[in-house]
Amino acid sequence: MEVLYTAEATATGGRKNGRAHSADGAIDVQINPPKEVGGSGVGTNPEQLFAAGYAACFDNALASVARMEKIDPGQTSVTALVGLAKHPEGGYVLDVELQVTVPNLPRDEADDLVAKAHRRCPYSRATRGNVEVRLVVR
Repeated sequence: MEVLYTAEATATGGRKNGRAHSADGAIDVQINPPKEVGGSGVGTNPEQLFAAGYAACFDNALASVARMEKIDPGQTSVTALVGLAKHPEGGYVLDVELQVTVPNLPRDEADDLVAKAHRRCPYSRATRGNVEVRLVVR
């Protein structure tokens, strides 16, 4: 496998009063847990960062599949909901739902496009078998 690009980010301080930054300086954020799990809510948290990355990647996979199939899905959008849930054996797990809008296609074609994008998206490949990802076509 040929690696085409490597993102580099460093975190210090963990999830509570932490900080994360990318090597190129494009990202420099304070990390804190949301208020819902006892944090201050100041800054961002890993779930928000994951949600933003997954949503962008999945929307790109939609566009890529649409181009390959020569269809016009319209201006698609993806909203990623990334939840932090308690694991029955202790600790936490991620809960993911992707809400996908495909305005120019009938429902069956939109469902097909979303399923194909889910097979293609690198984030979907990374989570497959590890995190349940629910797909909701709107």
